[in-house]
Amino acid sequence: MTVAPNKFVSLGYELYVGNSEERVLMEETSPERPLTYIQGMGMMLPEFEKNIFGLKAGDKFDFTLTSEEAYGPRVDEAVHELAKEMFLTPEGELDANVQEGATLPLYTPDGEMIRGSVLEIREDIVVMDFNHPLAGEELHFIGEIYDVHEATPEEIEAFFGGHEGGCGCGCGCGHDDEDHGHKEHDGCGGGCGCH
Repeated sequence: MTVAPNKFVSLGYELYVGNSEERVLMEETSPERPLTYIQGMGMMLPEFEKNIFGLKAGDKFDFTLTSEEAYGPRVDEAVHELAKEMFLTPEGELDANVQEGATLPLYTPDGEMIRGSVLEIREDIVVMDFNHPLAGEELHFIGEIYDVHEATPEEIEAFFGGHEGGCGCGCGCGHDDEDHGHKEHDGCGGGCGCH
C-alpha cells in the first residue's frame, strides 16, 4: 500500500535546517516514537505530503523544502509589544513561565490559540515573536516510511476526537508538545512537516 489520501502513515525522519553548507540537526524521531498522521487531512505541510506521496513501507526519502514551501519568511509584523500586566498572576507577580526564550501559548480575541516566543521583558512590556520557530528556514528531511494502511475509526478518533487537527510533530513525532515545531492548530509534526 502506498501513501495516498486518507492513509495512516508512520515514518521516521531527521530534520536539518540551514543551507547545504551549514545544516544543523533540529530534531529526529525514533522507531519507538515515529511521526504518525493521516495523509491529506491537513495535518502536515502540503509540500511534505507531496514529497512522500506514493511511497510505501520500507521506502526511504531525502528532500528539502524551501522556507516558502515550509513556514514562510520571518516577518517583522509578527513581533508585538504586549502589556506586561497580561502576564501577571492573580497575586500581581509575573508568571514564572514568562522568561526570555520561552514559548508560550496565548489566545487571540477570537479564542484561537497561538504560540509566541518571549524575546524581551521590559519594565512594562513583554516583546513576543509570533513567527513560527522555523520561519525563514530551509528544511531538509531524511527518513524512511515504516507503515502505510487504511486509517481505522480509532486512529481517526485519536487524531481528531476532542480537538481539531493534531498530528504527530515535531514536526511530528506523534505528540503535540513543546519539543516539536508546530503551527497552531497548528497540529503538530513542526518540525516539521506539520501545519
